[in-house]
Amino acid sequence: MKNITSPAANPTMSRMFRDRAFIIAWVFGLIFYFLEYVIRSAPAVMISQLSTLFKVNALGVSGILGTYYYTYSVTSLIAGMSLDRFGARYPIAIGTGILFLGCLAFAAPSAAMGDFGRLLQGAGSAFAFTGCVYLAAHGFAPCYLATAIGVTQCIGMLGGSAGQFVTGPLLRSGLPVTVFWVGIGIACGIVTLMLFLSTPAENKRNQQQNTLSGILVPYRVVFSNPQSYLSGLISGLLFAPTTIFAMTWGVTFLQHDRGFSYSLAVITCSMVPLGWVIGAPLLGWFSDLLGRRKPVLSLCIILMVICLIQFTYFPGLISAFVTMLIFGIASGTAMIPYSIIKEANPDSVKGSATGGINFLTFGVTAILGPVFAHFLEKP
Repeated sequence: MKNITSPAANPTMSRMFRDRAFIIAWVFGLIFYFLEYVIRSAPAVMISQLSTLFKVNALGVSGILGTYYYTYSVTSLIAGMSLDRFGARYPIAIGTGILFLGCLAFAAPSAAMGDFGRLLQGAGSAFAFTGCVYLAAHGFAPCYLATAIGVTQCIGMLGGSAGQFVTGPLLRSGLPVTVFWVGIGIACGIVTLMLFLSTPAENKRNQQQNTLSGILVPYRVVFSNPQSYLSGLISGLLFAPTTIFAMTWGVTFLQHDRGFSYSLAVITCSMVPLGWVIGAPLLGWFSDLLGRRKPVLSLCIILMVICLIQFTYFPGLISAFVTMLIFGIASGTAMIPYSIIKEANPDSVKGSATGGINFLTFGVTAILGPVFAHFLEKP
């Protein structure tokens, strides 16, 4: 009779199954992240409809949409801390549930509910990328981490592109914005259940972490490291053109200032997140292959500047589609600082490191967004 050893009795076998479980949960986390980016980018193609729904002008809609980044940046700190303190199972499921409630609230015909819904969306979304990186860090070998992060961002930006490229035609065909938000909310509710059931439970008992000072220890480690601030600033500045322009004001700007039709403006802006789909995993893989981060960052920053100069001063030189696609591909390098901050901090603060850089990255968007809107609204 064969002696069959259970996975729990064999540490190597147990580790193998545990890694596989984290990877399965990571896959469901990618769906969460996809939906989060749909929710983040879709309002760019429905500014006029939201203006009618909330009974405010375009600048008022911009103010409502901008609240997303306030809660997103701050809650990123809570998300990272909760992952390090409690593991992934409960924090990620709770985050998806908050996003579900935010979508339902955003469908209400009230500016106050619009603000409330968008605040909830930002808070819930903060658990998506942070949670996916945490799951990837526990499921994949360190040498594949930058690639896994790139794939994660690829899926997110695919959602960002779909939020414009797919949502725009749906709205033009007569789909009410309220139906859209209720539908996307229901999808988030389903993913909440799937994440809760698939994410492994972890034993994170630590008496020191039960005190306030113990809970804040991971962030004390992260924010005492100058590399953390530098990573967040670089990533924030690289993200800003996508989050502020392509995913918020781009369609309106191209229609009013460049004379693009609605459909053409939507397609042009959707090229940026589509470029991220290519660039994020490709550049993550390339930096892993080189074993260096700075050369890839530097080359892509130069390419982004060239694209902006061409698009602004020489728009007839290259098609706007091509320029925005190349710009999006180069923008994918914004994910490399996420690998850098994890490499520059101890393994024990993986979740907090990701939460910290998310806070810094989208804090930049929260600050620059209203400034851009103010200048864009000037006659």
